[in-house]
Amino acid sequence: SGRGDQVALIYDSPVTDTITRYTYTQLRDEVAKFAGALVNLGVSKGDRVIIYLPMIPEAAISMLACARIGAIHSVVFGGFAAKELASRIDDAKPAVLLTASCGIEFTNVIAYKPLVDEAMALAEHKVSHCVVFQRPQCKAQLGADDLDWMACLEGVEPVDCLPVESNHPLYILYTSGTTGKPKGVVRDSG
Repeated sequence: SGRGDQVALIYDSPVTDTITRYTYTQLRDEVAKFAGALVNLGVSKGDRVIIYLPMIPEAAISMLACARIGAIHSVVFGGFAAKELASRIDDAKPAVLLTASCGIEFTNVIAYKPLVDEAMALAEHKVSHCVVFQRPQCKAQLGADDLDWMACLEGVEPVDCLPVESNHPLYILYTSGTTGKPKGVVRDSG
């Protein structure tokens, strides 16, 4: 509607000294393509996807991609200990887990993949795919069941939005668990 060239998202990271702008058209195209990658991994309406990413554009893109295909995302704070991530894996029972090789807090680089590997070993629910976004600050060693984020996008066709009911779950957000077991709060699409 004439707004495609307007800026929709600004990624401004003083930690990595990076500023990236996405127009509405660019963001829509990135989201549609990543949604296609999720579909290629077998994710469909009602499936859960855990997003264990730092505050990078791929976090927003993956949330929107899940919504685009009717998948239910659950953002877990990047850097959470393996036990906390495992409890959310067992509760949400995701088909796919999205992560990055690392997060950066101030000057500390925190490798995410070892935390994810430990959480996957602790969890009773077995996740079908772990997709890893490699960041230049720390490359993750991928296991046999892991997939490289950029490789998942190769040759992928973008997908259209899947209409869902207004009461269809959009995401699950977990309480902190400071007074007991974390509880999943479900927000609907409407």
